[in-house]
Amino acid sequence: MFVSGDLALDFAGTLKWRRTRPEDLLATPADAARWSVESGLLTAPPPVDETEFTRLIGLREVVYRLVLASLAEAPWPTADLALLNEAASARPPRVTLTTEGAQRTGDAAAVGAALATAAADLLATLDRTRVRECAGDECTRLFVDRSRAGNRAWCGMEECGNRVKAASYRARRATR
Repeated sequence: MFVSGDLALDFAGTLKWRRTRPEDLLATPADAARWSVESGLLTAPPPVDETEFTRLIGLREVVYRLVLASLAEAPWPTADLALLNEAASARPPRVTLTTEGAQRTGDAAAVGAALATAAADLLATLDRTRVRECAGDECTRLFVDRSRAGNRAWCGMEECGNRVKAASYRARRATR
């Protein structure tokens, strides 16, 4: 789930296979609360109501559209910029150091603020040669290529990379 190399891109990637058979990893408010912990934004799941959930899903789509626009060297839609900046203006998660370690607390708006800020940071410094869309036929995940050679093609080996390599292997074996 966290294969993009960037928090904002991992968030955008919670809707997989967008063009063919969408798989939403954030299908419910509880999923969004759980993801907030899995992503490291919060220590405990926040309460997320339907309105907050709808805002988070809307933010996810804004992030996706803004990154795609950047990759296409197209202007950012004004409405998307406004939504991103509005989300970023909320209070981010609060970090408190305890004897057990850092405790990250906040509500759904704080999660949105952290994600919008991460997206703004990414977009402000976007290196178009490093951010890519997965080369898998159906995959629509975006990722940062931090490989030494700069030639990473897949969002991750566990899912897309293995599929492509296995299909290539089967095709080579069939021609023998």
